[in-house]
Amino acid sequence: MPAHEGPQRSYDAVIVGGGHNGLVAAAYLARAGRSVLVLERLGNTGGAAVSTRPFTGVDARLSRYSYLVSLLPRKIVRDLGLDFRVRTRTVSSYTPVERDGRPTGLLVGGGERRTREAFARLTGGEGEYRAWQRFYDMTGRVAKSVFPTLTEPLPTRDELRRRVDDEEAWRVLFEEPIGVAVETRFADDLVRGVVLTDALIGTFADAHDPSLAQNRCFLYHVIGGGTGAWDVPVGGMGALTDALAGAARDAGAVLATGHEAVGISSDGRAAEVTYRTADGDGVVGARHVLVNASPQELAVLTGDQPPAPAEGAQLKVNMLLKRLPRLKDTGVDPREAFSGTFHIAEGYRQLATAHAQAAAGRLPEAPPSEIYCHSLTDPTILGPDLVEQGYQTLTLFGLHTPARLFDHDNDGVREELLASTLAQLDAHLAEPLADCLATDADGRPCIEAKTPLDLERDLRLPGGNIFHRALSWPYAQEDTGRWGVETGHANVLLCGAGAVRGGGVSGVPGHNAAMAVLEQLGD
Repeated sequence: MPAHEGPQRSYDAVIVGGGHNGLVAAAYLARAGRSVLVLERLGNTGGAAVSTRPFTGVDARLSRYSYLVSLLPRKIVRDLGLDFRVRTRTVSSYTPVERDGRPTGLLVGGGERRTREAFARLTGGEGEYRAWQRFYDMTGRVAKSVFPTLTEPLPTRDELRRRVDDEEAWRVLFEEPIGVAVETRFADDLVRGVVLTDALIGTFADAHDPSLAQNRCFLYHVIGGGTGAWDVPVGGMGALTDALAGAARDAGAVLATGHEAVGISSDGRAAEVTYRTADGDGVVGARHVLVNASPQELAVLTGDQPPAPAEGAQLKVNMLLKRLPRLKDTGVDPREAFSGTFHIAEGYRQLATAHAQAAAGRLPEAPPSEIYCHSLTDPTILGPDLVEQGYQTLTLFGLHTPARLFDHDNDGVREELLASTLAQLDAHLAEPLADCLATDADGRPCIEAKTPLDLERDLRLPGGNIFHRALSWPYAQEDTGRWGVETGHANVLLCGAGAVRGGGVSGVPGHNAAMAVLEQLGD
């Protein structure tokens, strides 16, 4: 919306926050004939799911924060008529390691035969591969049962258990720490670590954490699309939010950027949202308010008691390279190794040590991380000249670095952690990564790092937590409501990542909040 125009006085729905979930809700409600206003604090919509050119004078449009797609239901893409595509990665992962004094690794992907042979080379037999197949056949069956429920009213725990219809799978994923399954089913330390990493993305937990936070994280990482595949968004993550913004706008929704919501008042039937712009404050009325922000921010806006503080635990690094680095393991082409998830310092014992050191208040000595190269699967994010010259992107996601470690010196600790993280990568390269980094128009290396505190500052993620708070089980619990988006105010709904079944780039909370509104209105 142009800056000189103001919102009208009242709407059927006012959505606070123009991230991808808010845009999904806006598009659904506007397509149902409802008047919709989206208030976005920043100068652009998209939230954490945006593409930007972070390096001065360089035509590389990177997915700056969120970067892969798994949990976005095709139903949402079809319902909203989105011009948005993803591409599958032919390689799932590569994990380098030194065994018996020689560099080697585990390549998962490229066909069943290659994967089986890679397991045999690493472990000396067929047992680990067979265990891998059995385990992921089990999670695949669970994915087919659970994923479709994410856009339905919340099932009860017993209803979801009946949908899963596999008592062993239910016990492994829903009832006992995932570390039990990892240790009983796999013998090789590296294989154990590769399995466990899906339980730790953005989640600071041990494999045997009694809270089962790691299980919830693992579950969401293996059910996406009913397969657990993590795909590359064509054009970068901003292609999705641009398509969503277009769909919402085309359906009649008003998108007001530079408008920061600062208060919500509601009597359960009608509500008012106070907002702030560069030109002053305003108030808009609404029958329903949908908050695409964290539960903490929701409490601030409504004046309610805030939930317990959240804490993120990751390092996000974006890089542009002149070329991919050569590997010490000459049996693997770097173009294959980096096209999937490239695991660094993620052996099972290494992950446990890193967690213990961070829990004791120290940076991990060997920070675990995983890397992938978007441009190998989708070169459209790079300008033609960069593609012709062989430039590539690298995205790194570091684990087990809770926000508390950065409290005393965010800038200093960020640089220390970045250096030690890249040193772990360099240990498996035949040339230093620094020799491969591109430079921007000012001659600076094309690399940027974001800590949890940086994400809290830039995006208002509470404590830098990428899920807004600990992930929830995808079934009804006390006070979760019919759709998992309800709050203590009948006409104020939470449509952000902190909703039940929120987290990741899914659009699920946005869809579910819109469905809850339409049900209340009798549509």
